[in-house]
This record gives sequence, structure tokens and C-alpha cells, in this order.
Amino acid sequence: MTTVAITGLSANDSPAPGVGILRCLKESSLDLKLVGLCYDVLDSGNFMDLVSNSYLVPYPSAGPNELLERIKFILQKEKIDILIPCLDSELSNYIELKDELAKLGIKTFLPSKEELHSRDKSVLGEKLNDTEIIYPETMTVSDIPSLKTALEKISYPCLIKGIFYEAYLAFNYEDAVAYFYRLGSKWGFPVLVQKYIKGEECNLVGLVKDGSVISSVMMKKLFLTDKGKAWAGVTILNEEVMRLSKEIFKKLNWNGGAELEFIIEQNTKKIYLLEMNPRFPAWIYLAKAAGLNLPENLVKYLLENKFDTKNDFEIGKVFVRHSWDEIIPMKFIENLSTMGQREK
Repeated sequence: MTTVAITGLSANDSPAPGVGILRCLKESSLDLKLVGLCYDVLDSGNFMDLVSNSYLVPYPSAGPNELLERIKFILQKEKIDILIPCLDSELSNYIELKDELAKLGIKTFLPSKEELHSRDKSVLGEKLNDTEIIYPETMTVSDIPSLKTALEKISYPCLIKGIFYEAYLAFNYEDAVAYFYRLGSKWGFPVLVQKYIKGEECNLVGLVKDGSVISSVMMKKLFLTDKGKAWAGVTILNEEVMRLSKEIFKKLNWNGGAELEFIIEQNTKKIYLLEMNPRFPAWIYLAKAAGLNLPENLVKYLLENKFDTKNDFEIGKVFVRHSWDEIIPMKFIENLSTMGQREK
């Protein structure tokens, strides 16, 4: 049996990808034991019938050394064969520790530091400048004067984006300042100001190696939360978006899972790349339901050094999120809080 550790177990109104990845692996053909690595005792994924155990790990801001020490401690209790980080904010730590984790017998499939930096929201447009990819005008701001300058140049309405997560549509200066402080206090600075493009959003999730797409699934957003997250979506196929996605991954020489967010402008039908997320998205279970289990394919590659090259998926599969109450023993909370692990 292979033990796979998954991070990103939060499942609130802006869900992390961990629960979706766990569902994909739970329903895979592989003989797996699934373990959660969580940042918060009350992360919902800790208590779903998806993991055999969960362990608290230090927040990404603690740095790679503290994370490594915690993983070494967990290994005294739990063998980990494969680790799949699921959050933008933690990836740099895991990339830094890739060789150390390998020495401990833990396999990962991650981009390099250079690849991770190339998809950063603040530099992505520049990286793709010599391609046919259209990237909306985006400015990086760290203080109110630079925010004012960006707003004067880009005008309203515009998107105010966190460096890692979340985006809000600002219609005036007061909105922009409020979102600037909200996102900066939550995710850190800089914050981004991006030109708003009115149109139809569609996203693509891909499993990529050396810039070549192994498998990918595309979906159109049907309903958004106030944070811009998809709460419902349907699988579609847009050949031009698929072609542009391959060009982006090739240009960045990407390795790992990733999500590309596009918008097709309402009037001109021009396709804009809004951003690239350097990991599987929260809606990854839709890809599995449509016929392509990308997390399973990633694990197979780490185990067998080969991918399943199937790349056909079913059009018209819909996902709709909903809330669900998990009823658990109080000792789960107590054990995670006091000992850093959930025990049955």
C-alpha cells in the first residue's frame, strides 16, 4: 500500500484543492492510504471519510526548515511515500525541500523555483510577452500612492487581486482601497490591479511534464462566489483555448499540475489569460467525473515513471458545490489541538 499525504484541506466558501484531490484518489484504482497535512484544526477535510489520519503542519510563513522538522516528526508515526502540496503559498517551501524529502523516501512532482516564479501574477504577462497570449493590463501595487497611479491608468471597474488568492471587482476608489487593505492584510503585499474584461470565464486544468500536456480538462464557470470562485461549472471544449494552453505550458516549461484561467471577451471574442495557478484547482473532482483522474495519473507517474496518456473527457458534466455538516467526536478536535494529529 502506498501512503499519499495531501495538504489544503480547507473546504469553506473559497475551498482549497485538497478535498477534491482526496476524492479523486479515494476513487482511483490504486491501493492507497491517504493522510492529511493541515494548517487549521477545523479544516473540514480533517474530518471527512477521506483520510486515515491528519497532522498539523506549520504555516508556510514559518519557512522550510520548520516544515522539514515537522515532517520528520510525522514520519516517526506515519510512512509517507508521496506528498502532493495543494496551495500556492506553500509551494516554495516544498520546492526548497524537494531533495531533502527525496532522501526521506518522499516523492513529489513539482515545478522548479524558476518555473514557479514565471507564473507569478506580477510577472506572468512579461513572461508571455513574446507570444500571442493576451494578458490584461496588470499593475503591482504595494502602497496607496502606487494604487492611485494604477487606478488612474487602468480605470474602473477593475479587479483587485491578492498575490496568492482572491479577487474583487472595484467600481470606485473607496472599493479599491478597501480591497487593497483586505487582501494585503490577508495574503501580504504586493496586491495587483488588473483591467476588468467582461465576458465568459473558462478554466483549464492540466497535468504537465517538461512543458508538454499529458492530460487536461476544460470547464466553464456557471456561478461565482463573491471571491470570484466557481461554485458551479460545466465541462466544455474550446479548441482555441486548448491550443493557447499548450503554448503557455510550453513557454513556461511547466512541470506538475496547474490551472489556467481565461476569459472570452463578450464583444470581440478575444481570449485573455487572467492568471495561472501552480497546482490542481478545487474543482479537480469534476475532471475525474468527466473521465480524466489527473491526481491518480500523477501518483501513477511517481510510482511507475510513466503516465496514462488518455486525454479525452466528457463534455457537459456539471458540478455544483454545497455545504455538508460533518458530525465528529470531540476527541478529534482535542487530539489535533493538543497532539497535532487526529487519532480515532
